[in-house]
Amino acid sequence: MAVGAAPKADEPQPHPPKEQLPNISYCITSPPPWPEAILLGFQHYLVMLGTAVLIPTALVPQMGGGNEEKAKVIQTLLFVAGLNTLLQSLFGTRLPAVIGGSYTFVPTTISIILAGRFSDETDPIEKFKRIMRAIQGSLIIASTLQIVLGFSGLWRNVTRFLSPLSVVPLVALAGFGLYELGFPGVAKCVEIGLPQLIIIVFISQYLPHVFKSGRHIFDRFAVIFSVVLVWIYAHLLTVGGAYNDAAPKTQLSCRTDRAGLINAAPWIRVPYPFQWGAPSFDAGEAFAMMMASFVALVESTGVFYAISRYASATPMPPSILSRGIGWQGVAILISALFGTVNGSSVSVENAGLLALTRVGSRRVVQISAGFMIFFSILGKFGAVFASIPAPIVAALYCLFFAYVGAGGLSFLQFCNLNSFRTKFILGFSIFMGLSVPQYFNEYTAINGYGPVHTGSRWFNDIINVPFQSEAFVAGCLAYFLDNTLHRRDSAIRKDRGKHWWDKYRSFKGDTRSEEFYSLPFNLNKYFPSV
Repeated sequence: MAVGAAPKADEPQPHPPKEQLPNISYCITSPPPWPEAILLGFQHYLVMLGTAVLIPTALVPQMGGGNEEKAKVIQTLLFVAGLNTLLQSLFGTRLPAVIGGSYTFVPTTISIILAGRFSDETDPIEKFKRIMRAIQGSLIIASTLQIVLGFSGLWRNVTRFLSPLSVVPLVALAGFGLYELGFPGVAKCVEIGLPQLIIIVFISQYLPHVFKSGRHIFDRFAVIFSVVLVWIYAHLLTVGGAYNDAAPKTQLSCRTDRAGLINAAPWIRVPYPFQWGAPSFDAGEAFAMMMASFVALVESTGVFYAISRYASATPMPPSILSRGIGWQGVAILISALFGTVNGSSVSVENAGLLALTRVGSRRVVQISAGFMIFFSILGKFGAVFASIPAPIVAALYCLFFAYVGAGGLSFLQFCNLNSFRTKFILGFSIFMGLSVPQYFNEYTAINGYGPVHTGSRWFNDIINVPFQSEAFVAGCLAYFLDNTLHRRDSAIRKDRGKHWWDKYRSFKGDTRSEEFYSLPFNLNKYFPSV
């Protein structure tokens, strides 16, 4: 066949690239009917509970707090997550993104907890409050980084140079890089975690093909069905005495009555800023937290791209992404003022839930924000849901993080996979993105401190924390290689997929950007996007 000749009719054709993901039931601007939207919103609330409970459960006891403090911190984290999710969906990127707690801030937070200046405090509750105020102080300063980079438009100038090729490792490892939170969590209590994993895959993937009703009940509400089933089963095991003689660690993971939240939670309590007292500031800790904030910023950039894909929106113009990052900085500031023990970033698991339900509607996520605020104020009711055993949550993560990773790989449709330049950038950045954090994490697990181990803890954190993040290492490496390896060549521009994104470089470049990303209440007049 001559080069350039039209292919014969019977030859297989490649799948055409799609700028917007097809087969989504409700895209970003089309809300489902109210009853369905409320149930879907509740599902998002259930999914984000995992992080909101796991982080305070890990940190508060180390700070000296008991069950009562833990319940208050979880309530505060939920309340703030609800506020921040509303702000992000109204004024930020306007994507259906849940803004919740972030594991990225945990290593730096643990450094503050272990700081020597708190060791002389004998009263555990007083120690808890002093550490909390120190964490608040460092987060208040760290939030300025994202606020400045976002609202000044600096991040817009950085993301202008992203191409579909450099986005792939960033988004893929924003999902796949969290593999440590998947099956290892399920295995902490296999008899609960494994049934949950099998049942949710069965309900969401197989049942819709068995019952072809045309109504998406099983795939859309698989989380509610499977969690309720397995939770009841776990409760029966607990009540039946299956764990009475088990090791304390097993009891903690498997029992449904071990969280200690329901008794400790107040009936009604509204979290408020500075509830633990006035924040205290330490320069070194603030710098370390700023680095964690920067890592969270890079990871969130990747997750925003995955969400825009699963919401069936067009790729975000850089100015919209920058605006979202600015509001994420505001989210970290609000978290710091309220004292949630943690910063804020985009919830990866909720991005995966968009893919599972195929509902990328903005309204659904705004309803879920309502649930977060409602259940954080009504403490006892919120505590019931918050006491879902951790292995059930880990089983959900196995599915959702996988979806986000696959969302990253889907950007490969715009790249030329027969180019050796593409193969090198893709393979090298993903491999290093997995390999470097593996070394840092392994070293830390064996020695109790990271590879960079000087006398000043904050300096160690500034170097160690970024290299423990898979998405950060892979994303930065791909971005650097993609923008330095002879990119001026027009053929290479096509290999990178850059020509697909040309019209999204500015807000006005594509008419759909206006539909998906313009601000509400006619605010675009006063805050125009470029």
